[in-house]
Amino acid sequence: MCECDMSTTITVSRETKRLLDLLRKGRTWDEFLRELALEYRKVRVKRVLDELRKTAKERDFSFPETRLKLRLE
Repeated sequence: MCECDMSTTITVSRETKRLLDLLRKGRTWDEFLRELALEYRKVRVKRVLDELRKTAKERDFSFPETRLKLRLE
């Protein structure tokens, strides 16, 4: 069986579940948590890229080279 077809349980406090339930707006938990995780990752990558852009002159290689080394396109 494919691992992606298996379901799991995540233990969270009732308060956290209520908050997440308000935010998910009718989506399945899988859809909501996947979207949340992807958005979180996108924000983190943007922060890193912004910081790299700001500090590019302090490094021995350019911002485009940095993006290449990080495999960000």
